[in-house]
Amino acid sequence: MSKIWRIGIIVGTRPEAIKLAPAIAQFRSAPEFETQVILTGQHQEMVSQVMELFGLEADHNLEIMQPKQTLTDITCRSLQGLEALFGQLGLDLVMVQGDTTTAFSATLAAFYQKIPVAHVEAGLRTDRLWNPYPEEANRRLISQLASLHFAPTALAVENLHRSGVVGEIHQTGNTVIDALLKVAESQSGCEIGGLDWSNYRVLLATVHRRENWGEPLEAIAAGFLQILAQFPDTALVLPLHRNPTVREPLQRMLGNHDRIFLTEPLDYAQLVGAIAACHFVLTDSGGLQEEAPSLGKPVLVLRETTERPEAIAAGTARLVGTESHSIFNAASELLTQPHLYQRMATAINPFGDGHASERILEQVRTFLIQHFAVRQ
Repeated sequence: MSKIWRIGIIVGTRPEAIKLAPAIAQFRSAPEFETQVILTGQHQEMVSQVMELFGLEADHNLEIMQPKQTLTDITCRSLQGLEALFGQLGLDLVMVQGDTTTAFSATLAAFYQKIPVAHVEAGLRTDRLWNPYPEEANRRLISQLASLHFAPTALAVENLHRSGVVGEIHQTGNTVIDALLKVAESQSGCEIGGLDWSNYRVLLATVHRRENWGEPLEAIAAGFLQILAQFPDTALVLPLHRNPTVREPLQRMLGNHDRIFLTEPLDYAQLVGAIAACHFVLTDSGGLQEEAPSLGKPVLVLRETTERPEAIAAGTARLVGTESHSIFNAASELLTQPHLYQRMATAINPFGDGHASERILEQVRTFLIQHFAVRQ
């Protein structure tokens, strides 16, 4: 009788759900794997939307979310819940994605029980411990405990070697491209925010990161207002994060503008449709830096640093910071210089070809066969 490998795939936030959905589908279609999908509940409603979109169901949900919870709360509740669950399930491997507090907590919980960890989207670095916070620390800590590192790019592989990790390193591409291309196939248009997209050059914006809270967020909003004042043929669609620290300042500064459409968070299908329909993207999101270029959309990154310098080097994205004049100047160039826009829109996306999850499945299979043989 052949060995059935028990895999636990941990999902806490919406980006994790999107990027792990193709991997979950791959593992559930392989007969030699018994795959347990475990939600921590860090982003409850938004994760449910993604799971439904990809036709996936969770096997367990820790439901850790509490009002006004801190990073310490998330870490402790995740650790405690996963400790008990891992003990029950008898897992051969735990898979985590990215750099969230859920991913770090799951890695630590698995390490405490001597379960190998596979890290999807490994090797991203800014080399600034506090920026982004807490993600830069989370991903570095995960790297030191993981047995398998699935790096999206050659630079991520170099970063892992430089970090002195002890696990196996494999360049796979990023699973977000797998997810994006699958969803984009079914999208036929975009109807978001009560906006007739054909009347404007629509700019899609997202802002949510902790390092942009406060004055940087207000400067970003001021930059948006400058763009729309100078270019009356533009409109801005901005899905609001649920966190009031982000939501309230943006509503106050932008809510009364007749060409700014503040919406509730978009589900992933709507987001893909919005990327495809927009003129370009302004964002502090890591995922959009990877996704938008696959649909031919330039990205202006509203951050002081990025752990995805491959996008900057490839010319698909430009790091513009959070000062209002810098945002305005960069957007103005894309709106007035067609050759510059075209160069960014047609640059090759460095983050993958849509087959990362297939490579991950093969590497996990090989690792477990070898790992099990050593233990025997």
